[in-house]
Amino acid sequence: MFCGFSPALATPLLGSDLTSFTVLGASTVTNVPPSTIVGDVGVWSSGGANAITGFLSSPGVAVSDPQVTGGNVHAGTTTGTPNAMLAQAQLTTAITNLGSLGPGTTLSLPDLVGLTLFPGVYTVPAGTTNLSGALTLDGQGNANAAWVFQMPSTLITSPNAVVNVINTGSGAGLYWNVGSSATIDTNTTFLGNILALTSIAMNTTATDLCGRALADTGAVTLQQNSLSGSCAGILAGSSGLSGGLDVTGTGGVVFLPDTRVNGGGTVPEPATLALLGLGLVGFGFARRRRG
Repeated sequence: MFCGFSPALATPLLGSDLTSFTVLGASTVTNVPPSTIVGDVGVWSSGGANAITGFLSSPGVAVSDPQVTGGNVHAGTTTGTPNAMLAQAQLTTAITNLGSLGPGTTLSLPDLVGLTLFPGVYTVPAGTTNLSGALTLDGQGNANAAWVFQMPSTLITSPNAVVNVINTGSGAGLYWNVGSSATIDTNTTFLGNILALTSIAMNTTATDLCGRALADTGAVTLQQNSLSGSCAGILAGSSGLSGGLDVTGTGGVVFLPDTRVNGGGTVPEPATLALLGLGLVGFGFARRRRG
């Protein structure tokens, strides 16, 4: 799986400018205050129709806003680091790269409620809701655990839905690759990076405790929401759950090596475990013959 992979040539899935943005829209970003955003807020459109409402903003200039900490509000910025133009280009690339991972495991039902899912790639069919209750993502002790949810159509949560991430660490990643629009409903407690081809609506008091709302061609709509690119607890240092995957020098996307949170070592591949078992069997056989 990692044959020919050189860490020196690899880059994170989310580009350096994109990583700085917790909220990024292509056409507009509309906010019903007060919202609490940790990280940059921005909007970019190649047609120049840049609009931000509900935050302090100025066209082409990064502006501070009391609702935004650890970043600024970018209305069509094209210079400086970060800037909305480069971030938008990196978002388009990230969506393409996530799609290159393929469907992975296709789930039979659209509603993820009650499931416990291990790291990997999952395709979720469209439905009236994709999460009506609690979803648990179990990293199994891998600090670099990554989950990719391929949503060919929409991502929709019900009110009060919850995403939990357990048993992982600062290298973890969680990505929702949405083929059209995402709606995170009232009081949902969400986790992960939403990369939507069109638009994202965060309904009243919905939160993304560790992640981003990134819309590639449409709008992001906020209503008294809390979103954070900085995380706490076991996810502290994960940069908004943007780890777990790298893009190689040849453009392929790879999962980072499985590293135990407590043990600090790399988990052997299945083939390695098999060879180790054969070696132990051979060692025991040789000792029996000498006996």
